[in-house]
Amino acid sequence: MDTDLQSKFASLLPHLYEPAARLYLGSEALSLGLGGKQKVSRLAGVSRVRTDKGIEALISPAPSGSLRTEQRIRKKSGCRKLLKEKEGGLMEALEAVIPPHTRGDPMNPLLFASNSLRHIEKALVGKGYKVSHVTIGELLKSLGYGLQANRKTAEGSSTPERDKQFEYINTTALTFMSSGAPVISVDCKKKELIGNYKNQGGEWEEKKHSPAVKEYDFAAKASGKAVPYGVYDIAQNQAWVSVGIRSATAAFAVNTLRTR
Repeated sequence: MDTDLQSKFASLLPHLYEPAARLYLGSEALSLGLGGKQKVSRLAGVSRVRTDKGIEALISPAPSGSLRTEQRIRKKSGCRKLLKEKEGGLMEALEAVIPPHTRGDPMNPLLFASNSLRHIEKALVGKGYKVSHVTIGELLKSLGYGLQANRKTAEGSSTPERDKQFEYINTTALTFMSSGAPVISVDCKKKELIGNYKNQGGEWEEKKHSPAVKEYDFAAKASGKAVPYGVYDIAQNQAWVSVGIRSATAAFAVNTLRTR
């Protein structure tokens, strides 16, 4: 499906004037439904701005005789070339800057550090590319990246070596994984009271038959606390959970690994 659509874009877009190209991109995005804009931008190799403008034109048609219907069609030479075409290797350089600083990718051992658009701009300019942080944001969106939470800086400027320890952990983890050695992450999940108490989540029940639980959560009256420990094998993409009833200590973490 994706291959066929990509072939259509490659064969049709070079022959369409800009207004028609936007309409075509917009119509394909609308037909795909949820996530269509991102998929169209990725397969066609265009910015989401062009797709958004096409969708806007489709859902709000101009009245007859308006300026939009009488627009002058630009010559092909009049369109600005895509920056990624003018700057050869830009997309590859951008993706090379991102991986060690990716946030939220479970397949990457390092999940702590993140790069701002300004930092990425500085890195690319240092490599000889002429690109602004605004354009970098658009390119990242076309690659499927999303905006992540910003970090607090009100306490003062951070040390230049802030990310060194995490980059070291990431490099070491990748070295172990490449040699076939196990690399795991262990974390303690949210503790839960044992008993008929309110917990997050839901159960399949008949409509209007919600399970009744105690109104107040008094730890002293509970049978104890369940302490879930999650273990994730990064290379094998496997995980398991052990549940204890004591404090989340190092001994419990070690025992969790041994029982596996």
